[in-house]
Amino acid sequence: MNRQQSRPAITPAAVAIIAAHALVLWILCGAIMMIGREIWSLETTLIVHAAGAPVLAVMVSLIYFTYFNYTSPLQTAAIFMLSAISLDAIIVASFIERSFEMFTSPIGTWIPFGLIFLATYLTGSLMMRRTAGRPAI
Repeated sequence: MNRQQSRPAITPAAVAIIAAHALVLWILCGAIMMIGREIWSLETTLIVHAAGAPVLAVMVSLIYFTYFNYTSPLQTAAIFMLSAISLDAIIVASFIERSFEMFTSPIGTWIPFGLIFLATYLTGSLMMRRTAGRPAI
């Protein structure tokens, strides 16, 4: 049996768990922005956010892949990144900032989104390699 076949089925509960992990990641990244804007300049906050986003993605991904692992690393990375983009567009740009100008800033959006994707994908891939060598219990 390959790794894909041993993955649990996607159920409504699995979708909720994946979504919850993506939401937690987005909230943690948002916390960096909210707190950072209070204590640093916007430029410093954006740099800290860009550096912190992949660290947070690794932490959330480790939890997800250790305890749940319903999706492949590529699927999970896409879900986490697309969730962040969607939530930023729907909530932050539409209701908080009332402008989509944030999406014109590479350091403010696109670099952190890309790093979230990369960190999640690499974490999942490493976790898959690590668990592939374990004997089945």
